[in-house]
Amino acid sequence: MLSAQQLHVKGRRGDLLPPTSLSAGRGGLLLVVGERQDQRTALALTVSGRMKPTAGRILWDGSDRTKTLRLASALVDSPGVNEPEEHLSVRDLVTEDLALIPRRYRGALLSKPWLKVNSFEDIADLWTEQLPPDRRMELLTGLALANPHTDLLVVDSPDRHSAHATDWLPRLEELAYDGGRPLAVVVTVAALPAGWRGPAAVIGNSVHHPGGVPAGTPENDLLLETEDAK
Repeated sequence: MLSAQQLHVKGRRGDLLPPTSLSAGRGGLLLVVGERQDQRTALALTVSGRMKPTAGRILWDGSDRTKTLRLASALVDSPGVNEPEEHLSVRDLVTEDLALIPRRYRGALLSKPWLKVNSFEDIADLWTEQLPPDRRMELLTGLALANPHTDLLVVDSPDRHSAHATDWLPRLEELAYDGGRPLAVVVTVAALPAGWRGPAAVIGNSVHHPGGVPAGTPENDLLLETEDAK
């Protein structure tokens, strides 16, 4: 269970992340709306344990240790942070990412058999910039889950690759609701997909509500409607 209360990150000239509260449990998918890419990325880095907040509190399974959060989480496709380099082939990307998995979890993971077992042989020789958005999402989340200790997926702005939520949302719903390995999935987006009725939060919600607004509550739904009307 991820629980964040009034997370705040100060930047050089203003708030990099205005005070924001949210929660996400295993077996659930939370969409977090933010107009600015830098704020979406700051949130993704903070809730995945990659950036220390200036203020606020964040817990993973009741622990406030950053190391615990970082080990349980995977940051996926964050622009300017860990998005795949355009000059890499899919095969080389897989080789690099598998090498980053701690040795005690890695076992005998090699790119060629991994690509075959996970049905990515058809795209192995493509450049990462050539990947269709849906296959990109499948590949990057598959690599994130190669580490068996990943319980929290934090995906940064998948809608920047496609205006159609069908290119990325079904894959994330599938992973969140997988009965065999339910994940907590947090996704930053520029706007909610049309018709979305699942849990959602807004970056800066604690500015509007000092006590914080947990995702999925009527108060948060009202806040989203207010933001959409602006």
